[in-house]
Amino acid sequence: MSTLYTFSARALGGEPLGLDRYRGKVLLIVNTASECGFTPQYAGLQHLQERFGARGLEVLGFPCNQFGKQEPGDAAQIGSFCEKNFGVTFPMFEKVDVKGPDAHPLFRYLTDEARGVLGTRSIKWNFTKFLVDRHGNVLKRYAPKTTPESIAADIEALL
Repeated sequence: MSTLYTFSARALGGEPLGLDRYRGKVLLIVNTASECGFTPQYAGLQHLQERFGARGLEVLGFPCNQFGKQEPGDAAQIGSFCEKNFGVTFPMFEKVDVKGPDAHPLFRYLTDEARGVLGTRSIKWNFTKFLVDRHGNVLKRYAPKTTPESIAADIEALL
């Protein structure tokens, strides 16, 4: 049986990272894109990381190019964009698919654990967010339009 901590992904620099390194932390896992109408949410995600990071929050960003081809860059371009435009310091990973037959196993797990509207598994757009408690339980899924600021109280309750 899989748990969140059995998965791994490649960081933007190419090195594999096991999610077990985040055991004991509250996680906000987000599929991101640099050319999306929701891209300004990077600022809010960074603010959450700064506000709650010392207390155990880790925001994890997973770029995805499946929605309107809104993440066309390579790893270096994505990293540069996030740092230059939003001061992102939270971990960013290499581009992944988050739906369909080539979906990253982590996102298959997340969508099984926290379904969307009407019980759907599929992620509908960029900046879908998954909140995970310190024990690796996927507690909640947030729609792309849900702002990071509006999730702060749910995060605070887990810290």
